[in-house]
Amino acid sequence: MGRITARRPVVRIRLGVGETRRPDTLAVEEPLEIRVGGAPLVVTMRTPGSDVELAAGFLVSEGVISRGDQFRSAIHCGGPGTGGPLAGTAENTYNVLDVALAAGVPAPSSDLTRNFYTTSSCGLCGKASIEAVETVSAYDVATDDVRVDAATLVRFPELLRADQTVFDKTGGLHAAALFDAVTGELLVLREDVGRHNAVDKVVGWAVLNDRLPLRGTVLQVSGRASFELVQKAVMAGIPMLAAVSAPSSLAVELAEASGLTLVGFLRGDAMNVYSRADRITVPQPAGV
Repeated sequence: MGRITARRPVVRIRLGVGETRRPDTLAVEEPLEIRVGGAPLVVTMRTPGSDVELAAGFLVSEGVISRGDQFRSAIHCGGPGTGGPLAGTAENTYNVLDVALAAGVPAPSSDLTRNFYTTSSCGLCGKASIEAVETVSAYDVATDDVRVDAATLVRFPELLRADQTVFDKTGGLHAAALFDAVTGELLVLREDVGRHNAVDKVVGWAVLNDRLPLRGTVLQVSGRASFELVQKAVMAGIPMLAAVSAPSSLAVELAEASGLTLVGFLRGDAMNVYSRADRITVPQPAGV
């Protein structure tokens, strides 16, 4: 797929210099319709690429699947109706993905079906109520005995930023990465115009590699920590979520209730820990 970025003309204005015209590189945003067994489930706006991971992670977030062996396959659909005005063509644009679940796995409930597009900033739009969002996870992250050194944790934002190749070209993508809490190894990183999509792609990677639950890992995100990101972490069995920006109040409430360690404002050598700070090992200052 070659549509991760696009070139568009732009007029650049600088005071005291004037204006110049040049091409600019933009992050592509296109709709993806996810179907399960041929039945439409949701349309989300995303950056093309890692679509199968996105669909697999989305199904984990929604409680449809919780293990890698429950996801059988996925294929981009072709033919009439798979293009459209937003895609700018009537031909297949790889914007419809049909997922096949393993035998015996129930199809998604009709209650999950969105009646309108989710946007790149809201992965929960279309939910009927907050009760419907509070999906019960197959995993109890509160029982994960993971520990991480604070000195290891503060390196994650820099490692995340260093691997954001598409952001370097566009300046317009969110990123999510999964790290091993003990070794600090970067396991996977994904970028997308939607922060929730980036997380779903990371979780989907784990589904396709049969690594759920993601015990002993830290999910690092490039922006803020919202309720939906905490929910996605809990659903995947991730015990720790770290963000370079602020969490929302509802994110903190869900983290506390779930036993997830939530870190915000992870910048430089400092951080705020909003729940389960006991999992972070802090060295004593010299001379203490």
